[in-house]
Amino acid sequence: MDKFEVLLPEIPAKEFDITEYGAVNGGKVSNTTAFANAIQAASKAGGGKVVIPPGIWLTGPIELKSNIELHAKRGALVLFDKNAEEYPVFLSDYEGLPRIRTVSPIHAKEAENIAITGEGIFDGNGQLWRPLKEMKVTKKQWKECLEKSPYVIGGKESGIWLPSESIYQGYQAGEPDVTDPDALAKAAPYYDYYRPVMVSLVKCNQVLIEGVTLQNSAAWNVHPLFCTNITIRKAVIRNPYYAQNGDGLDLESCSKAHIHDVQFDVGDDAICMKAGKNEVGRRIPVPTEDVYIHDCVVYHGHGGFVVGSEMSRGVRRVIVENCTFVGTDCGLRFKSAIGRGGVVEDIHIDGIYMSDIPGEGIIFTMGYMLTSMDKIDEEELANIKKEDIPEFCNIEIKNVYCCRAKQAIKIEGLQQMPIHDITISDSYFLAKKGYTESYAENIHMENVKIEEM
Repeated sequence: MDKFEVLLPEIPAKEFDITEYGAVNGGKVSNTTAFANAIQAASKAGGGKVVIPPGIWLTGPIELKSNIELHAKRGALVLFDKNAEEYPVFLSDYEGLPRIRTVSPIHAKEAENIAITGEGIFDGNGQLWRPLKEMKVTKKQWKECLEKSPYVIGGKESGIWLPSESIYQGYQAGEPDVTDPDALAKAAPYYDYYRPVMVSLVKCNQVLIEGVTLQNSAAWNVHPLFCTNITIRKAVIRNPYYAQNGDGLDLESCSKAHIHDVQFDVGDDAICMKAGKNEVGRRIPVPTEDVYIHDCVVYHGHGGFVVGSEMSRGVRRVIVENCTFVGTDCGLRFKSAIGRGGVVEDIHIDGIYMSDIPGEGIIFTMGYMLTSMDKIDEEELANIKKEDIPEFCNIEIKNVYCCRAKQAIKIEGLQQMPIHDITISDSYFLAKKGYTESYAENIHMENVKIEEM
């Protein structure tokens, strides 16, 4: 597979310091207006660099416009405040479907030539938004949460703590139908139930994220959707290990992306390729394609490199090279489910080094969200439309070295659509369990050594 050119943004050299527009250091005074005024001034001047100097800068959401670079200098901490007035609900897209969300701390729509750069930190204050599962934290942490908020709902795994009464009320009310003309009005009282992704970029072109730390998001951290020419490099993307839906990067229905020299340490999938969900997602036929990922490090995460589960528009022409996964729940994770449809193909992975993996080093599964493939009713499967059945095929994986995993390789397809034409070569696994497969065809294992622990 040939590599491709990814265009970088071209930002005018002019600088606009937020302190010149009224920003106040210290973390007590909100600087939402100062950020907006600095960006507006830069936009009127044809674009430029909005500079955030060292200090603690409390603010509400920041909207990026075309030809704007948001530059946080070393020592700058941008801390996103939480209040209902600055986080209105709106109809967005989340987990592959039209959903109500609140506005994201950093967001842009239909913008060109935008960048987030520097050596500073952007903190989403996610602990004010996120639910927390009791099973994921220590008894001390759980006690401290209950001292902050008494709201807990039951669950099949354990109790789930909620940081505010309005989030609790949102759970009780449930999500309104997005086709209801009054949906937003019904959702507004529970705004923080609809927690936002940290960085939301929709239909943007020539995007750069470089050098910065993006951390502690309310939900997913970075979510480009229908974007082109995306570069993320030399950055740190992290969430607490217990962060519910705390994904690192979710690249969805995007083309031409270059991700390299990025460190991930997150609460859910780290580097994830997505492309819409189910029939609703497939109505807009925009796959994720032409993605080059290399020289990244992933610490905690539900998967190091992940495809799915929302992949209904397709994922293709992806290269992953020279990445290290330390302690991720799974290493290479391909996941989907009945109803998704879509094709994942032409994926090339070369040079993955992983250790201490609680799950599988490599997993392909069509049974995502099912405890067992046996729970799929065969009669129900027989009536599934072909376009609702996902497909994984034409995937090449080589030079994988996995030290200590629960299982080396697991492949579980569907009788109606076996996982097929997968090559794994020149690799070594040290694991408690070796290789298993079901409903798979043309799986080629070449010079693969598996040693059981």
